[in-house]
Amino acid sequence: MSSAMGRVTRSVLITAIVAAVSLFAVAEAVACGTGGYSYAGVAAPGHAYGISASITPLPAFSVLSGHVAGWVGVGGPGEGPDGTDEWLQVGFSGFPWASESSLYYELTLPGRSPTYHEIATGLSSGTAERVAVLEIHGRRNWWRVWVNGSPASRPIHLPGSHGRWAPIATAESWDGGTGGDCNGFLYRFNGVTLAHAPGGAWQPLSGGYTITSPTTRLAREGGPSFIAAEGDTALRTLAAIHT
Repeated sequence: MSSAMGRVTRSVLITAIVAAVSLFAVAEAVACGTGGYSYAGVAAPGHAYGISASITPLPAFSVLSGHVAGWVGVGGPGEGPDGTDEWLQVGFSGFPWASESSLYYELTLPGRSPTYHEIATGLSSGTAERVAVLEIHGRRNWWRVWVNGSPASRPIHLPGSHGRWAPIATAESWDGGTGGDCNGFLYRFNGVTLAHAPGGAWQPLSGGYTITSPTTRLAREGGPSFIAAEGDTALRTLAAIHT
């Protein structure tokens, strides 16, 4: 979402790589993660040219303020030319005013604010979509968003991106700046794969680094799949799935 990858800083990613337990170093207890943001997902162990996953929003959502999302993406804050912010992500989003999910992609270009692009709305829990971001074969630094094997965006120029980024698959929540109770989410990520060449050469994600926050839980389901949860109802559901 608008500040999603903006909260995943390079120094924090280094912390995750070293500790392999969390994207965030939290000095003291906070209501929901750091600055109202919380995450649960997996970061790839090295650079790749794209990432894909089947994402399913499961029942147990409770969006009180702000948003929730489950997405795959590349780039991040300070990852563009001259330390600028640059990223591309695609996945599901949820908001307080909507009982169902939307499918979206978000783009941040160097020196510009993030832009949110809605692909579909009114998607009920249990709806699975295969989403991907992928560098285009033969066009260095040009990327595209894909949904269920079809293009969902125009070709997008991401300067300086070729061969540099380690992709991420994660769920997230933002409390809307309220500092209050955490939102609830439950996302299943199936068959996370990485593109080892522009245009494809897909292989299942192996290993990777766990992304968690104090209020979230991540359950690896064997191979390149996992469930991400936050909130009482979601955590109870997750526990029931894995008993």
